[in-house]
Amino acid sequence: MGLKSRDIISTAEMPKEDVDLILEQSDVMLCYLKSGNVPPILRGKILANIFFEPSTRTRLSFSSAMQRLGGSVLGFASVEGTSVKKGESLEDTIRMVDAYSDIIVIRHPDAGSSRIAADVAKNPVISGGDGTNQHPTQGLMDLFTIQKEKGLDDVTVAICGDLKHGRTTKSLIYLLAMYGLGIKLVSPAQLRMPGDVIKDVKKKYGCEIKEYSSMQQVVSDVDVLYVTRIQRERFLNIGEYGKLEGSYRVDKKLLEKAKKGLIVMHPLPRVNEIATEVDSTPFAKYFDHAAYGVPVRMALLSLMLGKV
Repeated sequence: MGLKSRDIISTAEMPKEDVDLILEQSDVMLCYLKSGNVPPILRGKILANIFFEPSTRTRLSFSSAMQRLGGSVLGFASVEGTSVKKGESLEDTIRMVDAYSDIIVIRHPDAGSSRIAADVAKNPVISGGDGTNQHPTQGLMDLFTIQKEKGLDDVTVAICGDLKHGRTTKSLIYLLAMYGLGIKLVSPAQLRMPGDVIKDVKKKYGCEIKEYSSMQQVVSDVDVLYVTRIQRERFLNIGEYGKLEGSYRVDKKLLEKAKKGLIVMHPLPRVNEIATEVDSTPFAKYFDHAAYGVPVRMALLSLMLGKV
């Protein structure tokens, strides 16, 4: 059956054979993009991008993916100008959007909203991130980037920064464990990965997960430094954010101790956690990383709409 008509809400629910298929199809789509000859296999299909929270890469890369495959895109980038401002419920919004499209991507500030959308919609739903839950397609493009840049054998990844609030990190940790990659978590004590996530990953995959408090402790031992920003918008107390802002920063001085061949990734946007001086070094892969979002999302759309 593959991924046809399925929802993508959490990497914790995804079987490895589905992820294998997505990686394989992403490679096919990347080849199409490089050749400049992408078949219009989604002509006549409509993607609804409904974003209740700000987004640059997720929203635009899904739009790019759909249009490159010959499909069309509708939706909104904020609730301004929609009936949500009049008090329309999420469920009713989804019912209407579902009637106008063939597949839905939703980003929402409330945890659990993607699941609600999937339960209501008849068409497939993809979570573009909900609250502090997951961002599964980001995790898939993270894994694809690691595969393309480092391979998936004997690789260790350090996930750094705001692991408490970050949804990309919660999606990625399941995929790393699924493929047997080494996992190191680096964060301030206040922003550690939730214990229930670590417990669940260990239970599912029987892997070892080590936690650290500084990047200096891991930079010489890992193959991938996956850096995330401290998420100001998730803090109720801005004073607490101020104490942690800038505490985790990648610069050339840190990278002097890096393991040979280390790559630095970031789901973006960055604030000040990676110095711009790193951009011109061989370590920097975060913009390539973002570009891989298009073939991965092309693969997802084509698989979920049953066109491959």
